[in-house]
Amino acid sequence: MTETPAALREAHHADVSGGWLRPAVFGAMDGLVTNIALIAGVGGGGVSPRSIVLTGTAGLVAGAISMGLGEYTSVRSANEQVAAEVAKERRELERHPEAEARELADAWVARGLPRDLATQVAEAVRRNPEEALRVHVREELGVDPDEQPSPWSAATSSFLCFSVGALVPLLTYLLGFTSLWLALGVGAVGLFVAGAIVARFTNRPWWTSGLRQLLLGTAAAAATYLVGALIGIQGGLS
Repeated sequence: MTETPAALREAHHADVSGGWLRPAVFGAMDGLVTNIALIAGVGGGGVSPRSIVLTGTAGLVAGAISMGLGEYTSVRSANEQVAAEVAKERRELERHPEAEARELADAWVARGLPRDLATQVAEAVRRNPEEALRVHVREELGVDPDEQPSPWSAATSSFLCFSVGALVPLLTYLLGFTSLWLALGVGAVGLFVAGAIVARFTNRPWWTSGLRQLLLGTAAAAATYLVGALIGIQGGLS
């Protein structure tokens, strides 16, 4: 059977312009690692299961709010910067259209297009002000002014995914179990699964992505557990 070329198929590329995937992945991983490490730290210090639940819940709420606000501010600031640069480019196109057209043609010539053809295309683009603005912004800034990520989408996905990730290591305590190692084991499974899910979007082997996240989270938990244990020992000796 003859395979249909990718260029003739609709949506043969994933949508990478929505602005939700990066904060969702970052939020979930941060929620998992943060609360696993937090629980390991206070658990290593010998606190009660009730205190672990209180600490983990506070970490979940504070972290989710912080992540959501941070993503909103970050994405909105980036969009405002792009809007300012787009306005600057619009003014240049209105004041110096010929010079901007030559600049666009020069950029295409530098990429290997013949000078005559580059000049003709740049002049054709110049006749449509809105299209000229989009083309110049793409060429000079490397962004599409019509496809900027939504700050609300980034904030919401980050908030929700952090909350879900941070909830995972708390599940066993919320279900009535009191073993720190069981909670950390469930968190480790969550890290591996989250890494494997990310591999779906990157076309990398799921097991390598899962192991990478597991190792990173384990290193963080081991460090905080050691700190908690040392503080707990010192507190017991004083």
